[in-house]
This record gives sequence, structure tokens and C-alpha cells, in this order.
Amino acid sequence: MSDRYAALDRARTFVTLLVLANHTVVAYTAFGRFYPNHYLWSTAPIVDVQKWIGFNLFTLFNDAFFMALMYLLSGLFVWPSLMRKGIAQFLRDRALRLGIPYVVAVIFLMPIAYYASFSLTGKATGFLPFWLDNFRNGVWFNGPAWFIWLLLLLDGIAALLFLIAPSTIIAIGRLSTLARDRAVVFGLALFIVATLAYMPMLFKFGAVRWFNLGPFEVQASRLLLYAVFFFAGVGIGAADLAKGLLARDGQLACRWFAATMVAAIAFGLLSYLINFRRMRLSNLVGAPPLWWQSSYGVIYAATCVAISLAILALFLRFSSDGESWLDALQADAYGIYVVHYLFCLWLQYALLGFAISAAVKVLIVFSGTLALSWGMTAALRSLPAVRRVL
Repeated sequence: MSDRYAALDRARTFVTLLVLANHTVVAYTAFGRFYPNHYLWSTAPIVDVQKWIGFNLFTLFNDAFFMALMYLLSGLFVWPSLMRKGIAQFLRDRALRLGIPYVVAVIFLMPIAYYASFSLTGKATGFLPFWLDNFRNGVWFNGPAWFIWLLLLLDGIAALLFLIAPSTIIAIGRLSTLARDRAVVFGLALFIVATLAYMPMLFKFGAVRWFNLGPFEVQASRLLLYAVFFFAGVGIGAADLAKGLLARDGQLACRWFAATMVAAIAFGLLSYLINFRRMRLSNLVGAPPLWWQSSYGVIYAATCVAISLAILALFLRFSSDGESWLDALQADAYGIYVVHYLFCLWLQYALLGFAISAAVKVLIVFSGTLALSWGMTAALRSLPAVRRVL
């Protein structure tokens, strides 16, 4: 498409690979735990005895930004699509593109994936009773598919704003246009709004609690934060990308090094705070002190914004032209995201009994997950009807 940047598609594909990598290494983090009676909501669905603390830092880095950035990237072409298709056609296309994969994932793919975890509980239950009993009990298997239903909901809200309050999105677009030469202004505005959205939810629900309502789940404290990033992306896309924040010759791209340094400092502060709680506040009962929770909320929001903008800056600066190894994955990236958890959990399960290092297991699981997910997606997308969806 003429209004798409290769850099943005490559950034989206890169974040998809980070999701695969994150789900791969979480089984081998130093503090991962598995609770047989609550396998769906333990810190990791599969936990191996082989561990490396370096993977904790990697998962912390990813958790600080990657899903927020995914929502921002997902919002970039919403407004042009609404203008081109109209609300009715836009919603039909979104329901097809997002709704069908989500239903297939939560009813079929994720139960098969989580059966690997269930097998570790020692309960002698076949797959069909396991599958039926969970649905009877109101347990739905979202896995990474939670991203999809929330994206569909946000697309619906964007369509409503397009109908009744388009000026709100256009105002964000004007800020993006201004940010071509003043990227700091956009970054500060995004940080302020993200902090205001995140802090109340953090104090209400805590940092790690998940909201569950039937087939819908999301990390409760981040619900509004993800919405902020999505509508930031919608607003950026409502303006001319070539003349706004994401201009190839704009200030964000040109000052990629400064953006990277700010992101590194923010992540360093976030890592220090989390380590401080683990080492110095671990014996406290209940919620952490007010000073810690307030500091964490502000610094988490700052880190989320800083790393997201730094990633965009790096791709705009170094991956806008020519060819990239990410291009081969681009068309299949969405399908890889939808199906990868199935292969990831079962490969982790298959390697549990092998006395090899965590690093080797991660390499096997990641490469196997990517190859199998890519192969399955490519095979499915060879069918014309499926290609419209994936």
C-alpha cells in the first residue's frame, strides 16, 4: 500500500517475534512457578527446572512495552480505513479479520495448548473431558488471543468516534504533525495521558491481576493504558504519516540515539524498582508501600512510552528502505501470532525431561515454534477463504 511504511510493517513483525521469544523464555526464568491447581493463571504455564536469571531481564524488558506498542501499531491505519470503507464495511472486515481467529483460538487452539500444562497436574483426564469440563465451569482459554478481542473492541470504539466525535482523533493527528519537528512534545503528551490512565487502575487492581469475564480477559491495570496507545496510533494515522511524528526525516527518526538513551535510562529505573521490591519489600504483607506503587506507576508509564518511541525511531532510521529479513515474515506475522502458543507450550513440555541448558532449550523451542507456526500459517493462507482472515 502506498500509505504504508516498510519500517512500520517491519516493526510490527519484530514485535510479533518478541512475543514468541517472550513466551519461549518464560518457562526458563529464575522465578517462574507452576501451581497445579491453577495452571491457567500461574506465573508460567510450563516451568522447567533449567533456569537462567538473564531471561527474567528479557521478559521484564518485553513486558514494559511490547503489547502497548502493538496496539499503537494496530491503530495506525484505522482512520484511513474508516474513511475509505465507511463504518459498516470497516466493522465487517474487522469482525472477519479479528473475530473469527479469536473464536477459533479460544475454542480450539488454546485448549489444546493448555492441555500440556494440565498434563502436569497429575489428573488422569482425557482431552475431551478436560475441554468440556473447563467450559462448563466458565473457564476460557485465551492465551495470547486476549490481544485480539480487545483490539476488536477498540476498533469498534474508533468507529463510534469516527461517527460522533471525529475531532478528538483529528486533534491527535494535529499533535502528530507538530511532532515532526518536536517529537518530545508528543512523547510528553503520551506519557502524561498514559500515566493518568494507568495509575488509577494500578491502585485499584494491582500490577499483575487479570480481569476475567467469560471468554474475555486482560491484565486489569493495563486496560486503559492499551487504549491510550491504540488511540495514539489512530490519531497518528489520521494525519499524513509522511509529515508527522513518524516521518522518515522527522525529529524522532533523526534523534534515534537520544530516544534510545532515554529508553535505556527509564528501563534501568524500572528494573531497579522491581528488584528493590523483590529484595527489600518481599516480606511485606499486602500491597507494597504507597511511595513504591506511585513510583512504579509513573516509571512504568514512562518506560512504556520511551521504549515504544525508541523502537519506532530505530526502525524509521535504519529500516525504511531496501530489503530486510523481516519482510519474509510480514505477510504471515498475524497468523504466526494466532497459532504460536500451541507449539510453544507443547515444545516446552516435550523438553521437560532433558538435562540440557536453559539456553539450548530456548533455542530449540523458539526456532521450533517459529518454524511450525510459520509453516501452519503459510499452509492455511494458501486457501483463499483463510487468506482473507489471516
